[in-house]
Amino acid sequence: MTSKSRITGERARSRTTGERARSSTTSDRAPTRPRIKKQSPPLADSPAPSPSPSPASLDMDKPRCPWPGKDPLYITYHDTEWGVPSGDDRALFEKLTLEGFQAGLSWITILRKRENFRTAFANFDPHVIADYGDEDVARLMGDPGIVRNRAKIEATISNAKALLALQEEQSLARFLWDFFEDGPELNAWETMAQVPAQTPRSKAVSKALKARGFRFVGPTTVYAFMQSHGMVNDHLVSCHRHAACEALLKRFKRPLL
Repeated sequence: MTSKSRITGERARSRTTGERARSSTTSDRAPTRPRIKKQSPPLADSPAPSPSPSPASLDMDKPRCPWPGKDPLYITYHDTEWGVPSGDDRALFEKLTLEGFQAGLSWITILRKRENFRTAFANFDPHVIADYGDEDVARLMGDPGIVRNRAKIEATISNAKALLALQEEQSLARFLWDFFEDGPELNAWETMAQVPAQTPRSKAVSKALKARGFRFVGPTTVYAFMQSHGMVNDHLVSCHRHAACEALLKRFKRPLL
């Protein structure tokens, strides 16, 4: 999630021509019954569904980045996930996929549908998704719980195949974190106006992912992904999470496999 774009009216991220999603419409047909497949069990560190937080359980008065507003779900995401580093391929693949689906929409829309996405896409198990065919695409296009965009659905399937091909050589985590040999970017922004939408590094990561066959991974999408997974610390210095995330990033060990 690109914080700068979300605080200014959650405006849609700019896209290069090759990244723009083809307009798709929801089919009037009943969803096709999917093929029965053997699905891999969820990974041990796959996030489990959690109940929606209530305002009473949150400290609404803590100083934080302005983009979550007063939405309890958004605040919880900001306070517990955004800016926390990860070396888990499944988690990285999930977030990269969801950032692609977010193009043209607000992040809170995706966040509210995240559990539906996890159910629809087999908890983002690339082995299962890579085997999806036409019946699965039809099923997903008929699922009102997700964003029904054919181009993005098909890209998710091809991205799963690209991920499996990459994993024959190295993990997605190592591939991405190798762009940060000098460590995560520890920024010290004072205002949202200072936070970039993309950087030379996000352009380099985007180019490398595309060369590996990934789609919907433009430099703006990639920078949002980098922010959410702690490859950069873009919490404002006035935010209570800035120091906490900086400490996490300094302790994080870059994956070597």
